[in-house]
Amino acid sequence: MTRRTDSHPDLADPRVGAPVFSTWRVGTPLRRRRAVEAVARAWERRPWPAGDLLGHHVYTGHDTSTLLHYSQWTSEQAYERFLLHPSAASLRALRQERVDEIDTAVPGIERLALGRYRHYRSGGGPAEGGDSRVPGCVVIVDIEFDGPDPDRQRAWVDAVFEALENEPAPHPGGISAHFHLSTDGTRVLNYAEWDSARSHIEALAAPGDGIGSATALWERVQTWPGLKSGTVSRYDHALGLVPD
Repeated sequence: MTRRTDSHPDLADPRVGAPVFSTWRVGTPLRRRRAVEAVARAWERRPWPAGDLLGHHVYTGHDTSTLLHYSQWTSEQAYERFLLHPSAASLRALRQERVDEIDTAVPGIERLALGRYRHYRSGGGPAEGGDSRVPGCVVIVDIEFDGPDPDRQRAWVDAVFEALENEPAPHPGGISAHFHLSTDGTRVLNYAEWDSARSHIEALAAPGDGIGSATALWERVQTWPGLKSGTVSRYDHALGLVPD
């Protein structure tokens, strides 16, 4: 069966071979709250979707209108089987039942994007033997490049880590950073954990362009060849669902 949890997911869990992120727009804070409740009801009253799904988490955006979903699959092949394989037809039927129940409770949800990723590197947090604070805010940094290039994805993330390791004035509110590479080679997603939204806002307001100080290493990150765009969004962990 399905069990609700308040615990944050472990983004560096080595069992997770296929992290999937998706974004919904629900419109208002009231509809957002109702959507989270509808997701919880629709999942809890049904069997856990698949043995290869380790967890599913929902986050409420600080923009008051969006929800972020994060699913932890053991492998891309397992996720593909769930989506397409004839033997998984009954599982897909249960999935459609959940979707229909949620859409009945909160009509008009816009499902904006679904991205498939691979975890690449993490820094900080308990997995690194460091910070064990419970995150008070999750920050999603979404980077897009001008075309597919897996080598460029990895090189850019490595450059970020070099800048972080040489940061002269790190903000104490940062807990961890978990970098994911999109399977199509065009994007990098950083799931960053902070002790609070206020700390993240303070870090952005400090001298420099973004979180980092005005150093040559951060300038290299920000002006990387082929870097097309970047967005920053803050979220609160609202719902965790795991197999019981």
